[in-house]
Amino acid sequence: MHSNIQGIRETIEPLRQQIINHPVYAEIKDISLLKTLQNQLTCTQVPWYPKGDAETRYLINEIVAGEESDVDPNGTRISHFELYLSAMQQSAASTQEIETFIAQLQQGKAFAEAYAAAQTPSAAQEFVDFTFSTIHSNKAHVQAAIFTFGREDLIPGMFISLVQDIHKAFPDQVSLFKYYLDRHIEIDGDHHSHLALRMTESLCTTAQHWEEAEEATIQSLNKRIALWNGALQEIVASKTAVAQ
Repeated sequence: MHSNIQGIRETIEPLRQQIINHPVYAEIKDISLLKTLQNQLTCTQVPWYPKGDAETRYLINEIVAGEESDVDPNGTRISHFELYLSAMQQSAASTQEIETFIAQLQQGKAFAEAYAAAQTPSAAQEFVDFTFSTIHSNKAHVQAAIFTFGREDLIPGMFISLVQDIHKAFPDQVSLFKYYLDRHIEIDGDHHSHLALRMTESLCTTAQHWEEAEEATIQSLNKRIALWNGALQEIVASKTAVAQ
């Protein structure tokens, strides 16, 4: 393993553990960066022409294919986002907010308008805004680092915390959600995380790149912690209101 990769992992480990062991998981019984990397590192236009390093093109395109065209429990092709929505619908969780948000964006509305229409919590707004500030930075090495350490190399650990007992308690209501989590644990925890690490290593070609990658990764993990803190506050407030 590259020494800088190991260095980032050691630096962020306390933050990573905060996320993996966050108390929000006990209370509950993102694609955009990926697409930006694909647009920057591969050719997605017509006519096609070679762009960037062939190895990097392969890495990002394989990850995109897995995220956008995985399979559901019946073997039918489906994106992870669509699979997540199906899982939420099976468990009777409302998807109205995210569907409203997406509909607003599809109509050409700005993020502020979409947030307002969907009544997006402030913690979620800040998390999304940080993601898109990273996208607009046009720094592929920073985007790759956040995607790797804040998504692919992190999410399996988060999901293991969620999936331990939830299916035992509600087997009929969360079978799709368990499948969704298991797919992320299986794919992201093995194949995709290795591809993402290789991609980050190939894009960080200078000492400054590695410094920027580490700093951005720390920011990303702190934003994730803030997101989970916000979710926890919403859940506790909702339970308190019901109890009253």
